[in-house]
Amino acid sequence: MAPGRIALAQIDSTVGDFAGNAALVRDRVQRARQGGATLVLFPELALCGYPPRDFLDQASFVSRAAETLRDLAQPADWSRGIAFAVGFPEAAPGAPPPGLYNAVALVEGGRVVAVGRKSLLPTYDVFDETRYFLPADSSTAAPAEGLGLMLGLSVCEDIWNDKRFWVSPRYARDPIAELTGAGAPLVVNVSASPYAMGKPALRERMLSATARGHGAVVAYCNQVGGNDSLLFDGGSMLLGADGAVLARMPLFQDALLTVNLDGSAPDLWTAPGVPVPGPATSAGEAEADEVLRGLVLGLRDYARKCGFRGAVIGLSGGIDSALTACLAAEALGRENVLGVAMPSRYSSGHSREDAALLARALGIRFHEIPIEPMHAAFQAQLEGSMGEPLSDLAAQNVQARIRGQILMALSNHHGLLCLSTGNKSELAVGYCTLYGDMAGGLAVIGDLPKTLVYRVSRQANRRAGAQLIPERTFVKPPSAELKPDQTDQDSLPPYDVLDDILAAYIEERMAAAEIVARGHDPETVRRVLRMVVGSEYKRRQAAPVLKVTGKAFGEGRRIPIAHGWRE
Repeated sequence: MAPGRIALAQIDSTVGDFAGNAALVRDRVQRARQGGATLVLFPELALCGYPPRDFLDQASFVSRAAETLRDLAQPADWSRGIAFAVGFPEAAPGAPPPGLYNAVALVEGGRVVAVGRKSLLPTYDVFDETRYFLPADSSTAAPAEGLGLMLGLSVCEDIWNDKRFWVSPRYARDPIAELTGAGAPLVVNVSASPYAMGKPALRERMLSATARGHGAVVAYCNQVGGNDSLLFDGGSMLLGADGAVLARMPLFQDALLTVNLDGSAPDLWTAPGVPVPGPATSAGEAEADEVLRGLVLGLRDYARKCGFRGAVIGLSGGIDSALTACLAAEALGRENVLGVAMPSRYSSGHSREDAALLARALGIRFHEIPIEPMHAAFQAQLEGSMGEPLSDLAAQNVQARIRGQILMALSNHHGLLCLSTGNKSELAVGYCTLYGDMAGGLAVIGDLPKTLVYRVSRQANRRAGAQLIPERTFVKPPSAELKPDQTDQDSLPPYDVLDDILAAYIEERMAAAEIVARGHDPETVRRVLRMVVGSEYKRRQAAPVLKVTGKAFGEGRRIPIAHGWRE
């Protein structure tokens, strides 16, 4: 292969912010040019942000993307002597609906010299690309003059169908084989591949097998940042024709890597203010740190892109609200976080103490607003009107809803994003209160099973090098404290049992009999699955969840509310 120097720009695009996204392109092209690169790659749909969803149905949105690309392609000092490949939605005049391609433009010498179009359109999990795009029926290889070689242009899913890696490929075509068959020794893949635990390692194995199997150098550029529920981890890389990783970019960091095609002379630039890895001494700690960094970035981007500068959180003295507060303090700055303790007649002294200790350790603002007067008045008014006492469950939920009202009032008054603090285990079985503890604009830990909450919380303390979360919060029995001497295990199986059943059912899609065969009590499995099915109406009204597992509640799991299916 001819010598050359390229750059991978894993930027954090904002959906619909064409001016801001174009400014990122200009900045990174200039930096890559200064580093001696002759080609710089940007992620999938980088000009409009990913995923744009139904904005693609608006002609003005697609036209703005085309205008932005035309402006970037004009001859200019910042792009002189360097080519760049950037993803954009391309209108296909005369084509049947939806009339768009998910495309990548190769810009060089003041013009668009080639356009590659995505062939393989995913429709699984969070993806719904056939709703918006047409599949290309051919792949594009084009000469890159600055590199002096043919370049194979591909988009995200196009590289995920190598029969050498997958036992049963999803698609009949292999676009990468078409590109190398057309004489391209270098395949570039612009991507917006969302994060899930274990996916960075899977992605690397897949790319390595593809490069080795096709005997081509692969330059893979992935998006970074958070857009709504989706986290994008970056992790862009350059792989040799033998499958070896020649250069690798960090996870969850807006960064630019400039490197020779043989992997030599790498130069990494990272944008300021992004999470960096914390200390980890084991694979488990590394995984917990990866999740923690992803959640920090996702929360920071969600708040920033939605126009919030701070957050308000209800602090119960428990592990879930403690972790949420730690994430918020790191993501948004401790001065921009308000923690609120709302004790009731059932709140323990240690819970009040632990909430205050956490706030002090984090350095966040802290209020305590007792709810007893409101609770007593609310309950008396209801029971006086009905002429009978409230049921036990209704009486418990009154307290949770009073707390939700307080948090939303503070959110409105101060202009803060209210963060709900429920975890995935609770959301799964409905151990949460609509319009109460479910109130909020973002469920930061809503895809973390309770057992993972504890692991990530330990890592938050290790990362800080201090006891941010009090040790008592880790060791005391979890409790909603909505009635005397209550613990979560009054209503739920032990969390290690519950989380394994939930993982088998939700993420691994096992049937009840298979879960029992895994070693679980049959009645416990049936009861948990009944709770999961019966709580769908609650989850449909929950705040958006930051996705970190293979199957999160929300857009990636589409279950009817009204149905008659039972295991």
